[in-house]
Amino acid sequence: MRRRAWVQFAALCFTIYVAGWNDGTLGPLLPRLQEVYHVGYTVVSLIFVTNCMGSFIGAATYLYLTDRFGYGLVSHLASLILAIGNSLQASGSPFPVFVVAYLFAGYSNAFLDAGSNAFVASVAGDTSTKMGIMHAIYGVGAMCAPLVSTQFARLPRWSFVYLVHIGLVTLSAVSQMLTFRFRRQNDLLAEIGQPPPEKTQDSEAGMSKFKQVLRLRAVHLMAFFIFTYVGVEVTVSGWIVTYIINERHGGANSGYISSGFWGGLTLGRVALLWLNKKIGGWRVIFLYVLLVLGLELVVWLVDSLLPSAICVAFVGFFLGPIYPIVMNHAGTMIPEELISGSIGWISVFGAAGAAAFPFITGAIASGTGIGSLQPLLISMMGLLLVIWVFVPRARAPTK
Repeated sequence: MRRRAWVQFAALCFTIYVAGWNDGTLGPLLPRLQEVYHVGYTVVSLIFVTNCMGSFIGAATYLYLTDRFGYGLVSHLASLILAIGNSLQASGSPFPVFVVAYLFAGYSNAFLDAGSNAFVASVAGDTSTKMGIMHAIYGVGAMCAPLVSTQFARLPRWSFVYLVHIGLVTLSAVSQMLTFRFRRQNDLLAEIGQPPPEKTQDSEAGMSKFKQVLRLRAVHLMAFFIFTYVGVEVTVSGWIVTYIINERHGGANSGYISSGFWGGLTLGRVALLWLNKKIGGWRVIFLYVLLVLGLELVVWLVDSLLPSAICVAFVGFFLGPIYPIVMNHAGTMIPEELISGSIGWISVFGAAGAAAFPFITGAIASGTGIGSLQPLLISMMGLLLVIWVFVPRARAPTK
């Protein structure tokens, strides 16, 4: 059972690695996309609009589909849908088709991210370390992707970077099929010796899990927090390369700054585990957000390339632990039977934030210039502080 549990965790980690790779690719490609398709900030940001639409569709259908068909089947289908989107992107298709491909990517990425988080949070015992490791692996994928896409951005066949995506997604789909065998999550947890969660009174009364989740105020607060947090994360990684090139006069290698951000995020999710446990997950988030806010002020106000690049890496370092902390916090305070559905709901809102905020940034930049990136990020970080104040620390009572 123990060996089986680690095999399941390894498959989830590879799934989340692919999701990270998908999120980390676009930043270094944005300047090349504007050049190839002759589009401005607003038009190229339509990529984020369709990605957001896909994520919202995922948010609306995740709980229903996983409850009806089971985690194993739905996660496998999500990987196949992502491969379809990557195929459209790899073909170097006209811009409208390229944009529509992100509808598939947003939908499937929402499922892969939500499913992995929900599965790990549902495992009995202290999941904080596993959650930190899994999201560090997400960061590894997001860190490696810009290294590859920066090289492809210089080539005539720039779109072939998505062939790498197809290979990774295919491997992920195979590992899911062999590990989860299209089975339901409770059956998979039973294989590692974990009994199914006890039913709440609402379940016994026939109320659907979806309705029960929607009744939890804490779930909505954390969903809004993650929506904003992931928006910050992907806005930094997506637009920082353009910002550095235009505002700090960076060269063709500016794409590596995005890798520095994701590398810092990866390191922070592992290196700061001890601090999270010492201070406590709920309190330490205030510290991390304040540190990130200060670093973004340096990037904004100090007109120098090297300090900006270093600060961006440290922004990733202190942002990194926040996501797994929130997911672990949700797993400890939500009724056991609703953990999977609640964390799935929170996660797909994160995927939606990853699409919505970069689009807003591009739309604003089309009128004011990319220099608006830093004040926008600082405003979003202030919003994170406000939201987290209202997130409760204790488990919500079961009705």
